[in-house]
Amino acid sequence: MIEYERDGEIGIFTIASGKVNPFNPQMHKDFYQKLKAFENDPAVKVGILTGAGDRAFCAGDDLKTPREDRTIEEHVEKHFAAVDPDAEPSYPGWEREIHMMTRFKPIIGAVKGWCVGQGLVYLMRLTDMRISGESARYGLPEIAFDMAGGSGMAAISRHLPRAIAMELVLTGDPIDAQEAYRIGFANKIVPDAEVMDAAKALAARISRHSGRAIRIEMESFHRAERTDDETSYALTDHMFRLQRLASSKQVGTFDYKGKTGK
Repeated sequence: MIEYERDGEIGIFTIASGKVNPFNPQMHKDFYQKLKAFENDPAVKVGILTGAGDRAFCAGDDLKTPREDRTIEEHVEKHFAAVDPDAEPSYPGWEREIHMMTRFKPIIGAVKGWCVGQGLVYLMRLTDMRISGESARYGLPEIAFDMAGGSGMAAISRHLPRAIAMELVLTGDPIDAQEAYRIGFANKIVPDAEVMDAAKALAARISRHSGRAIRIEMESFHRAERTDDETSYALTDHMFRLQRLASSKQVGTFDYKGKTGK
């Protein structure tokens, strides 16, 4: 299951589905719905994503979950069809909606133990900063099972230098917490017992700012890294003007001609 709780202005997601916290189709749907609720809640400014227990953050999708018996044609159709919100969750399914959703609230990853497969894909897609416990291990082993493609789903080249990313996905070998920190994948390494405290402390440093400012900074960052310099500057400059116009310090003094009054 995916647990979600609010701690003041912080929303905490916990993957809690057994010893290694694998995902199944229903969990992907629940996770999507909770992520949307988090994104739309004006009282919450920042999130934390973690896994229950000490053995794993998330070991990916549960390979023991039965797959539907489909013909090749039905299987192809399933991959191209939209998700039916009223149907019983199955593969492929709500994980695709999570990958495609728009998010402009920051989420901090708090990782202990194994973070592999879909767990690592979600960590890359859904977290913007990461606190790594000393026991953390990160990897994309899908290539060893003829299930490759996680590199694209995770947009791994946006998180790691090209040569390091290629080694990770083409060998399928995991890296430990020290290596993750060395290559800039984790912000900090702490003892496992301190992972959540460190994540909450970072979340508190972020949430002291206004929700509007956090959202604008997030949107500016995300859109700018996906476009050219001229377009990104024009967009962020426009967003900056709107923010200043809406600021309580400026309301009543802006004359709409680029000047401020007393």
